[in-house]
Amino acid sequence: MCPPDDFDLSAAGLRADGSDMRISIEALASKLEASLPAQTRVQRSGGGLLGRGQRQVRRVQVQLGEVAYELSVDRGRVEGSRDRRVGGVSIKRDPLDPAEWVNALTEELRAQAQQSADARAALERLLG
Repeated sequence: MCPPDDFDLSAAGLRADGSDMRISIEALASKLEASLPAQTRVQRSGGGLLGRGQRQVRRVQVQLGEVAYELSVDRGRVEGSRDRRVGGVSIKRDPLDPAEWVNALTEELRAQAQQSADARAALERLLG
C-alpha cells in the first residue's frame, strides 16, 4: 500500500487560508471523485453567465458505510463534519475542522481497507 503521507500532503493546504485553501479543496475533491466515485458527491457553484467562469467547490460528501463525511465551503470558511447513521437515520454528528476531517476520513478508509479488497484498491488510488 502507498504511504499515507501522500494524501496528508495533498490535503495540507486545508490548514492554510485564502486562495491556497480553495486550490487544495479543489484538488482534494477531484482526487476523492476519481478514487471513490460511487461514494463521493461534489457540489460546485459559480461559473458565471453561461458557465464560462470558474466553478468552485461548495461541498464534498463522502459516504463510507454508515458514516458520512461532509466538508462545506462558504465565503472562504471551511467546515467539516462526520455523521454516523443507522438505518439511514443520523444518530450522531461531530463537527470537525478541515485537518481533523481529512484525518478522520483517512482513518475510516484505512479501517475499511483492512476488511475489503475494493476499499483497499480505492485507498491505494487515493494515496497514489
